[in-house]
Amino acid sequence: MILNYDNVIPVEFDLFTASVLQNEKEVRLNWTTATETNNSGFEILRIAQNENVWGTIGFVPGFGTTTEPKSYSFTDENITAGNYKYRLKQIDFDGTFKYSNEIEVTVDFTPKELVLYQNYPNPFNPITIIRFEIPSQTRNVNVFVTLKVYDVLGNEVAILVNEEKQLGAYEVEFNGSQLSSGIYYYTLTSGNFSSTKKLILFK
Repeated sequence: MILNYDNVIPVEFDLFTASVLQNEKEVRLNWTTATETNNSGFEILRIAQNENVWGTIGFVPGFGTTTEPKSYSFTDENITAGNYKYRLKQIDFDGTFKYSNEIEVTVDFTPKELVLYQNYPNPFNPITIIRFEIPSQTRNVNVFVTLKVYDVLGNEVAILVNEEKQLGAYEVEFNGSQLSSGIYYYTLTSGNFSSTKKLILFK
C-alpha cells in the first residue's frame, strides 16, 4: 500500500487561552483549531510553580479529521491559589502526539470586594453556616465588620460578628434553636458595604 501524505491536514492550534473564574474558583481553558487530521483528542496538562512534573488533569475528545475551525473548552475545578502552567497534548488515533504552547496563570481567589455567601444548608434546622470574605485591598488593615440576623419584621434576633477583621475567609455558625420556623435575613455590613441574604429555618 502506498500512502500519500501530500494532502494530510495537520492539527493546527489557532488559539489557546486561560481565564480565572473568581466566583466559581475555577480556571477555564479555551482553544481552537484551524484544521484537524485523525485527531483523537487533547490531554490537559498542568504543572504548579513548585512542581517538576506535568500532570494530566483531563481529556477532551477531538473531531477526527476536519478542515473547519473547531472550538474547545475545559474547566479546571480542582485548583487552589498559586502559579500554574497549562499545555495541551494533542493525540492522534495512531498514538502520535504533539504539544501546544504553554500558558501561565496566576490564581488568586481573594475577592476584590467584600463578599457574603449564601448560608448552607438552607433550609436548616437548627444550625447553618454563613461564609464571608474580606478583600485583598484590606491587606495589613483591619476592617470593622458586623453580621446580624433579622426576622421578617426587621427585628434584630442575633449578632454573629461585631468586631474588626483582617483579610481572609470566615465561617460563622448560626444556631436557630431558640427561634421559630420561618424566613430570616442576615446582613453583612462594613463601612459603605452592605449585603443581605435570606435564610429559612424549618423545624
